[in-house]
Amino acid sequence: MVMRDYTRVTILKKRRMTRFADIIDAVKKYEPNTVAVAAANDPDVLEAMRQFHAEDMGKGILVGDEEKIREAARDCGIETDIFEIVHADNAVEAARTATKLVRDGKADILMKGYIHTDDFLRAILDKEIGLRVPGVMMSHVFIAENRAENRLIFVTDSAMNIEPTLEQKATIALNAVYLARHLGYEKPKVGILAAVEVVNPAMPATIEASCLSTMAKRRQFSEPCEIDGPFGLDNAISVIAARKKHISGDIAGRCDVLVMPDIESGNILAKALVWLADIPMAGVLIGTTKPVVVTSRADTPVTRFNSLAVATYMADMKRRLMLKIGKVRY
Repeated sequence: MVMRDYTRVTILKKRRMTRFADIIDAVKKYEPNTVAVAAANDPDVLEAMRQFHAEDMGKGILVGDEEKIREAARDCGIETDIFEIVHADNAVEAARTATKLVRDGKADILMKGYIHTDDFLRAILDKEIGLRVPGVMMSHVFIAENRAENRLIFVTDSAMNIEPTLEQKATIALNAVYLARHLGYEKPKVGILAAVEVVNPAMPATIEASCLSTMAKRRQFSEPCEIDGPFGLDNAISVIAARKKHISGDIAGRCDVLVMPDIESGNILAKALVWLADIPMAGVLIGTTKPVVVTSRADTPVTRFNSLAVATYMADMKRRLMLKIGKVRY
């Protein structure tokens, strides 16, 4: 396969995705994918996979306790004949088995089922069966559908990196830029979040945000993007809030990517968007050899299906082009 730079060829020509419906419509035209689900014994997981199959987007391999999978399917009226079932005695074994299926090319996408995130990630990070890309830091991105402004917002990192350093935040930002550009955001606006929008020596997140902003102005990020901060959440996504606080610049109030200070703030924001604001969401990992869906065990079938659509979109891009995540220059 010919190596091509997606930043200069394909992404710039792609339609900007503003709703999950756009992504779903696009992937229906793609080659069907196979999804390996780790710990699939959950009604919401099975419903998302049923819809995935019904929309002709691909097929599923359900990994986990076979009896529990069939019982969960019966409880929600789903026929298991449309899936392949691979038995695993427990959730940890299911994660390893599903990951290996993807690693061996028997599936295109890995999906987290009813399993703790740390157990799931442990399989992905395993040197023998895992899906790590050498030299690439993995991070998680939640995608929120902002219907009021007809655009998507990318929240990172809310599920993997606990307390990222300045260097790690730079990579986390680039990973999210990589995904945003996949979805047609040519030059994503990246906001580095903190509790306040001014630099406070007593608050490390504000200092790191200022450093990342300066690095972007010095063109230390290889991918086309704009980075600024620190921002509070309000003045990162609301032009009105930014104006009220006299924050100027093209990024203020218009951020496509929100880089969170730590996993606690990111996780709380993502769950608040779902459970308080009822905003459609999706969750995927960046930095893996194959697309990986990571959602909460409490997430709805809709969130899981949206995530599958995003992962399928990513899988098609990886199938047609060998893509690479950019670098940070020091």
